[in-house]
Amino acid sequence: MRRSALSLALGFTLASVAGAVMAQSAAGSIFGRAEAGQPIQIENLDTGTKREISADGSGRFSFTQLPTGRYRITSAGVSREAMVNVGTGTEVSFGAAASADATNLDRVEVVGTGAFNPIDVSSVESSTVFTAEQMSQLPVARDVTSVALLAPGAVRGDSGFGNVASFGGSSPAENGYYINGFDVTNLFNFLSYADLPFDAIAEQQVKTGGYGAEYGRSLGGIVSIVTKRGSNEWKGGASVYWNPEGLREHSRNVISRNPADLADGHVYSQYREDNQDDDFSYNVYGGGPIIKDRLFVFGLVEGVDDSYDRYYDDTSRHVKNTQPRGMVKLDWNITDNHLLEFTGISNRDKEKYVDYTNPNGSLYTGEHGEESARYTIERGGEIYTAKYTGHLTDNFTLSAQAGKLEITTEDRDPLLLGSEVCPRAFDSRTNPSQTVKIGCWNESVTFVRDPDAPKDLDKRDAYRLDGEWQIGDHSIRFGYDHEKFASQRAGQSYTGGIYYRYYRRAGDFNVNGVLVPAGTNYVRTWDYRSLSGNFEVINTAAYLEDSWQVTDDVLLYGGLRMEDFENFNAEGDTFAKSDSLLAPRVGFSWDINGDSTMKLFGNAGRYFIPIASNTSVRMSGGDNTAENFFFYDGNIDPVTGAPANGLGAQIGPSDDSAPVAPDSRTVSATNLDPMYQDEFILGFQQQLSANWTAGVRGIYRKVQNGMDDYCSHQPFQDWADDNGHANFDVNSLAGCVLVNPGRDLQLAVDLEGDGNLQQVSIPSAYFGMPRYKRSYKALDFFFERRFADDWYLQGSYTLAKSEGNVEGYVNSTLEQSDAGITQDFDNALFTDGTYGPLPNDRRHTVKLFGAYQLTEEWLVGGSFLLQSGRPLNCNGYIPLDDPRIGIDRSTFNNYAASSFYCRNAAGEDVLHNRGDQGRTPWVYNLDASVAYTPNWANKKLTLEMKVFNIFNIQRVTEYEETSAYGGNAAQAPDLNYLNVVNYQSPRSVLFSARYQF
Repeated sequence: MRRSALSLALGFTLASVAGAVMAQSAAGSIFGRAEAGQPIQIENLDTGTKREISADGSGRFSFTQLPTGRYRITSAGVSREAMVNVGTGTEVSFGAAASADATNLDRVEVVGTGAFNPIDVSSVESSTVFTAEQMSQLPVARDVTSVALLAPGAVRGDSGFGNVASFGGSSPAENGYYINGFDVTNLFNFLSYADLPFDAIAEQQVKTGGYGAEYGRSLGGIVSIVTKRGSNEWKGGASVYWNPEGLREHSRNVISRNPADLADGHVYSQYREDNQDDDFSYNVYGGGPIIKDRLFVFGLVEGVDDSYDRYYDDTSRHVKNTQPRGMVKLDWNITDNHLLEFTGISNRDKEKYVDYTNPNGSLYTGEHGEESARYTIERGGEIYTAKYTGHLTDNFTLSAQAGKLEITTEDRDPLLLGSEVCPRAFDSRTNPSQTVKIGCWNESVTFVRDPDAPKDLDKRDAYRLDGEWQIGDHSIRFGYDHEKFASQRAGQSYTGGIYYRYYRRAGDFNVNGVLVPAGTNYVRTWDYRSLSGNFEVINTAAYLEDSWQVTDDVLLYGGLRMEDFENFNAEGDTFAKSDSLLAPRVGFSWDINGDSTMKLFGNAGRYFIPIASNTSVRMSGGDNTAENFFFYDGNIDPVTGAPANGLGAQIGPSDDSAPVAPDSRTVSATNLDPMYQDEFILGFQQQLSANWTAGVRGIYRKVQNGMDDYCSHQPFQDWADDNGHANFDVNSLAGCVLVNPGRDLQLAVDLEGDGNLQQVSIPSAYFGMPRYKRSYKALDFFFERRFADDWYLQGSYTLAKSEGNVEGYVNSTLEQSDAGITQDFDNALFTDGTYGPLPNDRRHTVKLFGAYQLTEEWLVGGSFLLQSGRPLNCNGYIPLDDPRIGIDRSTFNNYAASSFYCRNAAGEDVLHNRGDQGRTPWVYNLDASVAYTPNWANKKLTLEMKVFNIFNIQRVTEYEETSAYGGNAAQAPDLNYLNVVNYQSPRSVLFSARYQF
């Protein structure tokens, strides 16, 4: 086999529907058969580490907890070479037919996933592995999510949540992310994770279902990354990446359909044509032996020079980031059986902002006007992990890991911009639907943080212990992990302390229960304040699992995971706790032909997800918005935007509420059960020829129990009245309560108005809410052609259906990121009409990607996506005269148009169903790449160009789904309903130059 062909074959290694059960997928395994009792030697070709075990009485052997990389396996003088990929098992068997001269390295037999045995019969999981070589040579963006989206069943989440994926019908906030086995998921809202320089990634595994009992705290998918590491050969390199603005197409503008907007000159509801982005990054890296065969180092430093400019109607912004990032990895093979590794990652960003205001109120200039603010926002932080792996005997391995993560969520410097003393003010007298900014406040500083509070941080301290014991036909694994996640948040208030919005209606109008004559000037004030605090979440888990090789061809898997979740308020009191949650997992793998060429597999499991830290902050931290209405004389201070001569008489009752941290016993149901999901998968995979494999799997997922917050008080009052509690004061309740929708509620309440809390049980009928419902059904068809004869291809088709009455931890339709406490169950009216296709429901998805070696120097790659659209809704205001509102009218009067009650052209509120307004169009996209690796540079230099969306297809991906505006009491049809919000990302080009030495 030619060296170049071998390199490419290994470089394009990809495992589909595979994944041996490894501790947090930071390692892999090699297994197989040989003569009974025969010694088997294994050698890591990169680090020189060697081990030897003997095949058992039935001839089976297994090397577990192997660092990813190249290995040579030898038995009875016969050697074979194999790749070990993250989280997967590679079969290497020795039989009488083995060639005696296979030890000749010029003719060494190469086996492993993506080579001769691409089907992993040792696993019941559904996963895909991408190597660094594959990620660099395919036309895929240089980020973890873009790579993960190549996996079958993965779809892109709503753009309002950033660059995140949805797996198997789950919301984008239900995934888990790991680096070298350490959990880097941000539990604040599950919508982000600690990142690392992309060139530091050696392999990325995407688990889309069926993962074993060592995994939990997610309902969607698992993304596990293994970083690069040093070897016995000093290697290094440098790379440069440039995504120039000059070759980037711009997204389309969207013209408003509201005549009032056009009359005021605010022509566009979306303005993008002048936006600019220019990204430039460069890496220097290297690694090798500090002590040959024993101590290795790898380090990478990434410099960036990224900038973007955004132009709005009368303002603009320039942002620049030049903060370097980096990673260092140390591996110490204390002996061949005792390994120690350390990983350190810095992923800070420091973005320098400059805000501008257009001169003389000019609109859509596409140029920066007068500078209005200059500041820096820092995000990111550091990760430190250490892991020990000990092969204590031939059949027992123990690993221990500890790690620390600290991420700054947003630290602004300077904290104050000079306009913080100015109140937030808008003038809506000309058009009640418009909010025209007035006064001296800066739009970059909507809120002012508590000046005495430390910067906002998310921190994780965690450790875990895993053991694996081979006992005859059984591979027993067990483990325990503990993590403390803390979110430190500063309290906030509006700039200037008060938010003013001025009105003058053309007709008589009811304001806060008072009829205000036409033409009267009045102002609404909001006084929002929240408390500072540090909020902790403690999660622990223990698991036990057995992979039982019942026969030579049949593997049975059984596992049990036990989890505990506990959330604390800022005072350290528990407000939500779940003990001893049992999550069973079972599965099987049948090697039908006994040679890893045909596999039938299946699994079933239960998966829990903890309560987000954001829930702790929002529900137990204490915040409040006091809303009041006043007459004023019509004069507004042109500098501050406040009423020039002060406020006049108050309109209606006064709201003098203030933020108070609620008693922890009153904000969560005492019988609360966390959200969990059951999953069932049945699949089949076959090797069609020496180069081709194909398979199919059916997936069914169903949420069996959900949780969310409930923010209505009328049912509590009704229950108290029905049960004779005349002294019950409904105002003693917390603003919202964490509940299991559709179930009876047990809660501590002040029944007698004397400050003493009593435990009560209120039947679910009082709340009138349905049970939490979400299901996902899918068929994944997938295939792979390994790299041979100069080309490689992988593809999948997914037929899926995701439906229910709630998306999950977040609400993509409203782009509400409050994980686990969306508005979906705040009142029974918000649950009306909610059953239907969910936001991540993509019925049809086709993915194709691969590469072709045109010549020895030229390689081309391609990636194609064809996908059906997402469902469309009609959202409007809930009817405030509904008896289910009752005493909560003032609360829900402030809600946006976010229910399925839709305002039609006749001014009537009509209840619609989720998804009954059709779908966004099908989208298709083609990315392409070409790479030149010249012989004159000794194959060390690669020049590459990647073109994303090569045909610049810009089909609509999102429409405006709000049917009304102006507030509940003054709503009017929104003429921009079903107007465009977003298109596909336009064409862009990425140039790169990589040199290895």
